[in-house]
Amino acid sequence: MTTPARKKEQYPVLVVGAGPVGLATALALRSFGAPVTLLEAREADATRPGSRALYVHGESLRLLGLADPRLAADLSEHGILWTARRTLFRGREVYAKQYPRPRAGRPVPYTSLRQVDTEGFLRAACARAGVDIRWGSPVVRLDAADDEVTVEVESGRSFTARYLIGADGPRSTIRRLAGVGMRGERSEGFHVTVDIADTGPDALPPERTFHYEHPGTDGRHLMHVPFPNGFQLDLQCRGSDRAEDFDSPEALARWLPKVVDGRYLESVLWTATYRFQRVVADSFVDPHGRILLVGEAAHLFPPLGARGMNSGFADGDEAARAVVLALAARSAGQADEAVRRFATTRRAAALRNSQAAGTALVHLQATRPILRTRQRTAAALAPWIPSCGTWLERAVYGPRRLATDTAPVGRY
Repeated sequence: MTTPARKKEQYPVLVVGAGPVGLATALALRSFGAPVTLLEAREADATRPGSRALYVHGESLRLLGLADPRLAADLSEHGILWTARRTLFRGREVYAKQYPRPRAGRPVPYTSLRQVDTEGFLRAACARAGVDIRWGSPVVRLDAADDEVTVEVESGRSFTARYLIGADGPRSTIRRLAGVGMRGERSEGFHVTVDIADTGPDALPPERTFHYEHPGTDGRHLMHVPFPNGFQLDLQCRGSDRAEDFDSPEALARWLPKVVDGRYLESVLWTATYRFQRVVADSFVDPHGRILLVGEAAHLFPPLGARGMNSGFADGDEAARAVVLALAARSAGQADEAVRRFATTRRAAALRNSQAAGTALVHLQATRPILRTRQRTAAALAPWIPSCGTWLERAVYGPRRLATDTAPVGRY
């Protein structure tokens, strides 16, 4: 007896990956009137630990607000604004800027909150918009043609769509199965990130602090970034350091009390180790023009200037617009042009972001003696020449805009 072939499920567009970028992309598609099905490898109750991406730019809030005004309001109200930014050099303050409370009725310029919270608000917005999310559906096979793309998930179920947007992160299955390579650099040293809960009347003020050559870390750089009810510490380690000497409970007990009050040892929520990578996909679209890559499926940057998730939001918005135009196109040429325009525009933006992050990374690592001398000279002069302190403050983020940048201001 012959078993009948399993019928493919037909969809206009699929999104793969329910991280913040995939959720935002699906939400954008729904806001443009397109039905969308989102495939996610994790189960619905699985959450990724840690703060991860902490900073949502004002431009991202604007984009998300166009798709769902309530989402932008939820992110802004739950997140926090820093009351100050400070930069120190070997224990001495070289830069400080206080921020007043934003005026009532004015849009906030950014918001700082944990990525898991951002994802929670995005999930709620997708539910309101009617996004069809298929949890526990890791993609295991992909077949792209000139007129459609088919994926098979682990259960054996197949989905066929006219377009697919891959938002499945740095180890993207979609990018790999589509045969798209990535090029770039990997940093020699590594960073240790520690999330710490901090509530109550004796909680630290919500100030972002960058500390060059912190005396308590034997001259390693340290970043302190607040989020609601806690803060993140990011310690820059050296190429000769061993991770176990900094990220284990015993290691934390040695160095953490040298940079914050020892009571915070009891409030550690999460610890992780990561290396900086600057890589960009060779193409943001497959040869058939049916698979579009966004977010960390398309690029990886050091988290300097918060270019990762925020540029992913811009990728997703542009990909959604391109797919909607392609679906409505009267000719194959018009559809191809919409997809090509997305791929060209967003890859150019990724290369600019990579260049800017690379500039910041050179400053942060300061492997050249002349740069270390320049930093120390600027720190010594900062009390008398404020611009020296401003340079030390801004350089760790890299240039906000580049000379070759033709994108709208604020568009990562």
